[in-house]
Amino acid sequence: MADTWTKEKRSEVMSLVRSRGNKNTELIVVRLFRENGITGWRRHPPVFGRPDFAFYRHRLALFVDGCFWHRCPKHARNPKSNLTFWSKKFSANKMRDRLVNRTLRIKGWKVLRIWEHELTVKHRKKLVRRIMTELTQLRRSAHAD
Repeated sequence: MADTWTKEKRSEVMSLVRSRGNKNTELIVVRLFRENGITGWRRHPPVFGRPDFAFYRHRLALFVDGCFWHRCPKHARNPKSNLTFWSKKFSANKMRDRLVNRTLRIKGWKVLRIWEHELTVKHRKKLVRRIMTELTQLRRSAHAD
């Protein structure tokens, strides 16, 4: 399908899209934490890579990655126009994600990335189990040291 807006209008619209702080997805995560008694987290902590949430005590950085921007294998769709721009943008996003993961791990952090689609009602129980399992394992390893 061809774009119905002019290049100038498309540019204006895209400039309004913020690259971080998707409030809706983050609020779903906050609600999941509260509903399931998951404590010890901070939102938008001053940690390298700007994770959406951090559990300082366990050194766990949690990122909520958008399916479009971070190229979810299940839901990534390629834009129909300006392919060179988008290819570079997606490649840069993936490279940045790898750098952040590697740097945080070197600094002793565990990185947990969740996909935006995991926040749907259908997937939430599995996601909560995954987060709680990770925190439990980190607690155990901290006590073993």
